[in-house]
Amino acid sequence: MFLIAGLGNIGNEYEFTRHNIGFMVIDSMARKLTTSTINKSNFNADVLKSGNNLLVKPKTYMNNSGQSVVAIKDYYKIHNEEIIVIHDDLDLPFGTVKFKIGGSHGGHNGLKSLDAHIGKEYIRIRIGIGKPTDKNNVVNHVLSNFSKEELNKLEDIIAHTLDAIESLKTDSINEVKSKYTIK
Repeated sequence: MFLIAGLGNIGNEYEFTRHNIGFMVIDSMARKLTTSTINKSNFNADVLKSGNNLLVKPKTYMNNSGQSVVAIKDYYKIHNEEIIVIHDDLDLPFGTVKFKIGGSHGGHNGLKSLDAHIGKEYIRIRIGIGKPTDKNNVVNHVLSNFSKEELNKLEDIIAHTLDAIESLKTDSINEVKSKYTIK
């Protein structure tokens, strides 16, 4: 079983923000699959089941994402190598898609929470959102909406990411990196 978690913030005001790219990927995946809803209040997440996959959007806000993921992981006895986390990455140019297992959280509070709750050894899909020119403007940048032009490009980026997720279920991380990395 794979736990596929998209990181983001709940609420309509965050729906199309850069920080919500993980939620956007999960929403797109859910539209393409037949799913059923899993309602367990202790998960504190929107959880959909599709075949042998759990699609997860934590409802804890970004900074506490690990609380939701660990509850689901423990309930279903999912190993970290079966956890795929999709998140925004400020250090990558807009549209970049990279893959890794473990490593630093790079200051990303959602990853800090995950690392604290489940450890660092899970699969990460990093989607670049670009960096603001002024380092003091990071919060405003990650919580700003994508432009119309960026949203149009995101359709292709998200479709590409969905293909990569399917590949991660059967192929090694190195195979996925070589085939699906966008620089």
